[in-house]
Amino acid sequence: MKKIGVLFGKERSFPNALIERINSKKIEGISAEAVRIDKVIQGDAGDYAVIIDRISQDVPFYRAFLKDAAICGTAVINNPFWWSADEKFFNNCLAVKIGVPVPKTVILPSRDLPDDTSEESFSNLSYPLDWEGIFNYVGFPAYMKPFAGGGWKNVYKLTNMEDFFQKHGETGQLVMLLQEEIIFDEYYRCYCIGGKHVRIMPYEPRNPHHLRYVSDFTPSPERLKLMEDIVLRINKYLGYDFNTVELAIRDGVPYAIDFCNPAPDADRNSVGEENFNWVVETAANYAIERAQHQEPGRDNLTWGEYIKRGAAKQPLI
Repeated sequence: MKKIGVLFGKERSFPNALIERINSKKIEGISAEAVRIDKVIQGDAGDYAVIIDRISQDVPFYRAFLKDAAICGTAVINNPFWWSADEKFFNNCLAVKIGVPVPKTVILPSRDLPDDTSEESFSNLSYPLDWEGIFNYVGFPAYMKPFAGGGWKNVYKLTNMEDFFQKHGETGQLVMLLQEEIIFDEYYRCYCIGGKHVRIMPYEPRNPHHLRYVSDFTPSPERLKLMEDIVLRINKYLGYDFNTVELAIRDGVPYAIDFCNPAPDADRNSVGEENFNWVVETAANYAIERAQHQEPGRDNLTWGEYIKRGAAKQPLI
């Protein structure tokens, strides 16, 4: 019997529905359950063929457990080694290199010195920074947000240079991105599962959270195809099994705004019934597929084109 485990935190609707749906299919040799951990011993991480990770971004203990499981042959969705290494600024850099439009973005050193450092620790950093060059490149209005993490935490909209310095002074030791605002005509949030299944959802981030999936955007077939191609290209190079990509349409051009969401919102109450049913069904089928192809004792992780091409010393594109 190959077991599919779901590792989650306080969310309930998606994990429970996913487990129920996998088991309802009655696939011979496949079962699903909530992951149970009573100890973690090096090189012996239990008997799960597949683990779907929904919480390790917030719990370092779980991330360590998943890496141990992966070494033992578990197919972890998403790859915990890559997830540990990934962050938003790198994603933007990669997008530029693979031809995906993204907002003009720079990364900034933290306003306050990190713990156990002093001014001498930053002898390679020019001070002051070239603020004029930075502001001329990005422009205003702009957004400032952490270079890693999500959930709309510590996100600021900035109107001018004075506004920037005031709000940057509140960010403490956070490393921030300063990013051009894309004033969009339409906006979409796109699930991508297995690097091949895409669901493009009209999304209005200016609405209250519970109404963000309520919008009347109606993209043409040509625009849908363009957005799907971008979503697939991003996830092909990043190597995520389960991710969302946010696309803002300005003058007909889809800009990738946020595409590092490996534990994306899948709650029935926020994404709506149709989207919820799609993500449950698609995730269930994909988890079963991964379990059927899982080989005990082998590396069963997904590795993106960026890593694979680097290991093979091939050009990025």
